[in-house]
Amino acid sequence: MPASPLPSPLPDCRPLKRVTIHTDGGCQGNPGPGAWAAVLQYGRQELEIGGAVAATTNNRMELQAAIQALSVLNQACEIVFFTDSQYLRQGILSWIHGWKRNGWKTSTKEPVKNVDLWQRLDSLVSRHQIEWRWLKGHAGHPLNERCDVRANAEMAALRKTMSPAQLAAALSEFNRTNGSTPDR
Repeated sequence: MPASPLPSPLPDCRPLKRVTIHTDGGCQGNPGPGAWAAVLQYGRQELEIGGAVAATTNNRMELQAAIQALSVLNQACEIVFFTDSQYLRQGILSWIHGWKRNGWKTSTKEPVKNVDLWQRLDSLVSRHQIEWRWLKGHAGHPLNERCDVRANAEMAALRKTMSPAQLAAALSEFNRTNGSTPDR
C-alpha cells in the first residue's frame, strides 16, 4: 500500500526558543506618572527595555510591561514569565477567559478595566507557550529589582522632560477620560 502524501507545507517542527522575561510597572500616584520595564533573556543574550507615561495607573503599567516585552519577540517562543503583579498573572491565567465569553464584561456585567491593554496582551500571548510565575515584589529578586530600578529611572526621566503643570494637565485629562478609579 503506498504511503499517503504528507500535508504541505510541513509544520515547523523546530523546538521553540526558550526565553525568560521579568517585568515590572509602577506609578507615582495612582493614577499619576508611570513607567514600565522588562528584561528578556535568551541564552546569554539579554535585552532591557522600558518606557514612561505622563498619566496612567499601576495596573496599566504592569500590563504595558508585558505587552512591550512580548512585542519584542519576532517568533513564537517558550517563555517563563516572571511578574510581581497578581493583577497581570490572575488576569491572563483566569479572569480573561470569562471576560472574553462575556463580551469583555466582568461577572457583574461591568466593562473590563484596561480592556484595550488586555486585548492587546491576549493577541500577543496566543502565539507563545508561556509559564506565568508570580514573585513577591521588593523581595530581593535581582531581575525584578532591576526592572523596578529601570521603571523608576524612566519616571525620573519623564519628570525632567515635563513641567509639573504639564504632568497635572496630563493627569487631569486621564481622569476626565478614564474616571478616577485607581485600579483601572
